[in-house]
Amino acid sequence: MNFFQGLSRPLRLAGVALLGIAVIAAIIGIVTAVSGGNGGTSAAPTSSAPPGPGPGQGSSSGAPSTSSSAPAGTTTPSPATPPPGGPGAPPATSGQAGAPPATGAPGAPNDNGGVPADQAAAKWVPVRVYNNSTISGLAKRAADDLRADGWNVVEESNYPYGVIPTTTAFYTPGTDEETAAKAIASWFGMKAEPRFEGIQNASPGVIVIVTKDYQGLRAKGS
Repeated sequence: MNFFQGLSRPLRLAGVALLGIAVIAAIIGIVTAVSGGNGGTSAAPTSSAPPGPGPGQGSSSGAPSTSSSAPAGTTTPSPATPPPGGPGAPPATSGQAGAPPATGAPGAPNDNGGVPADQAAAKWVPVRVYNNSTISGLAKRAADDLRADGWNVVEESNYPYGVIPTTTAFYTPGTDEETAAKAIASWFGMKAEPRFEGIQNASPGVIVIVTKDYQGLRAKGS
């Protein structure tokens, strides 16, 4: 009588089932051991990192650009050179950007009918016109002529304190009045002389005393 015969029928069935399970587990273990001894290896996981850019290739999409170059067509001003006319900038010279136009050397003739440039630049000097004739309105006429030619006429009146022999532009020697008076004399056909004693202390400016020989502005250069 074996061990199973002493058991009831349900217990014998359970024992047979357990024995079958044990046999199956043993077979699986043997198969696993045999396959493991054949040198089989599981595949190594591959790296998921993307390959870097090769020579001549651009950076991968999505990567921020680290280039520091400026956009095409733009320039970066150099702080070493101050802007023209700014603090520390060299003085402008004739012919350079921002330089005033050349007016010619003092005494040099220009386009003002052969009159020197320094005389043409003296039109800012105040001019006072006085009538020393019996011709009514002669001072106003002369003043209008001077203004039309660009002179700074600030007064027009009469001069009754003696007889001036000819129309004359009087000036204070060594001042801008002298330059202006000589220009007026050249353009208006009159004399230019230093102030005489009677007008030496008069207001600053060229004093033009017109007489009956006043002819007005003549053609420049004639």
